[in-house]
Amino acid sequence: MDGATEEETAAAGRRILVAVDEGDESVHALKWCLASFAKRGGGAVPPDTIILLYVRPPPPTYSVLDASAMVGYVFSDEVAAAIDGYSREVAEAVVEKAQKLCTLYGKEVGDGEADHEMKVEVKVAVGDARNVICQMVDKLGADVLVMGSHGYGLFKRSLERSRFQSQKLALLGSVSDYCVRNANCPVLIVKS
Repeated sequence: MDGATEEETAAAGRRILVAVDEGDESVHALKWCLASFAKRGGGAVPPDTIILLYVRPPPPTYSVLDASAMVGYVFSDEVAAAIDGYSREVAEAVVEKAQKLCTLYGKEVGDGEADHEMKVEVKVAVGDARNVICQMVDKLGADVLVMGSHGYGLFKRSLERSRFQSQKLALLGSVSDYCVRNANCPVLIVKS
């Protein structure tokens, strides 16, 4: 955390950033984090703060030479509004599901006392997930980043790369790989 001493961090509890999306992998990672990693506090132990981060994709862009851009140009406001509306609905649904998991965990494990409840914050951002997650680690002062992964190994990725080049590779855990290399905090990858 930005200049905080180890004692101050321990007194406040950890800030755990959990990247969530539509996939089962992120749900599994959140469940694991809540059940096995995050502290809900009690006694001398302060509760951790779970920061749920959902990254919406950026709006599509078209080049002038793209034929679909001409159609998009005519209906640009309506199409952009529809895409943005759908993206917001997906974000709300994902975040709501993640918040319910946090609440369920608190009720199953906790005894309902306020000082024993885990703190939950929700952040929704727009952009390339890899970059945004790493930026939010710094901006939010995360002590650790928790992410889900498909669990594909190097061999599987190499095989997919040779078959489909980089297009398929982008779907096989490149976000978690990028964050492991670039996030300014420990990254905990939970394999499905």
